[in-house]
Amino acid sequence: MSKPVIGFIGLGLMGGNMVENLQNKGYELIVMDLNKDAVAACVARGASSASSAKELAASSDIVMLCLTTSTIVEKIIYAEDGILAGVKEGSVLVDFGTSIPASTRKIGADLAEKGVGMIDAPLGRTPAHAKDGLLNIMAAGDLETFEKVKSVLEDQGENVFHLGELGAGHTTKLINNFMGMTTVCAMSQAFAVAHLAGVDRQQLFDIMSTGPSSSPFMQFCKNYAVDNVSDLGFSIANANKDLGYFLQMVEDLGTQSRIAEGSSANLQAAFDAGLGNGNVPEILDYYLKLEK
Repeated sequence: MSKPVIGFIGLGLMGGNMVENLQNKGYELIVMDLNKDAVAACVARGASSASSAKELAASSDIVMLCLTTSTIVEKIIYAEDGILAGVKEGSVLVDFGTSIPASTRKIGADLAEKGVGMIDAPLGRTPAHAKDGLLNIMAAGDLETFEKVKSVLEDQGENVFHLGELGAGHTTKLINNFMGMTTVCAMSQAFAVAHLAGVDRQQLFDIMSTGPSSSPFMQFCKNYAVDNVSDLGFSIANANKDLGYFLQMVEDLGTQSRIAEGSSANLQAAFDAGLGNGNVPEILDYYLKLEK
């Protein structure tokens, strides 16, 4: 059976490597991005390019998005020359980004009116895993639609989870990132307070890592706080965005999260201090200078 034609919008570090992986596995790709060099790299490997999301969607069996915010996703969907204007009946949209679940469900309903399915499928792991087809993929949407794209997702991910109805993927990703980023904020401040109190940071790590606080996130924080190696690969700006989305989701659910509010306030303050491009454990530098 022939492989579906895939239209892919968003060729950043993750998206660009995902496209390369799909090309290596024999898929026909149509790509689009504001970064012309990223588009050219895909075209050099055999992809074609589109001048608009409408044009891309009209020629694709599966449209994939790897974009940074819900606002950008909605713009790509609803613009006059956007996906909704060109997408063909029977096709499927897959959103790999991290978006607000309420926005995802709204888009899904509007696509369904045109006979188009949608899967929200946020990602775990790194761009290096994307290039090798070894991502963790948290997919959600009705089972019939999921089955239509399952084999393609399995070519992109080592672990592909189906989590239920549309929006459950983005919900799970936001909960996951709330846990992870709150943990990094707490551990980074622990190292900062130890330093300010005259306690050796390496010794603090040696003590904490022998107990139940030990985790990969602690190791990432230690790598920066002790060894000055910043290797988590997730920026303060992105963490700040995701915590904001988590708080919006919590509000939509009619509840609140004081813990997330605290983490979000710290990330926003670090962002405002000019640290947004740094990896999340670099929030240590903000804590070291924080005064009463």
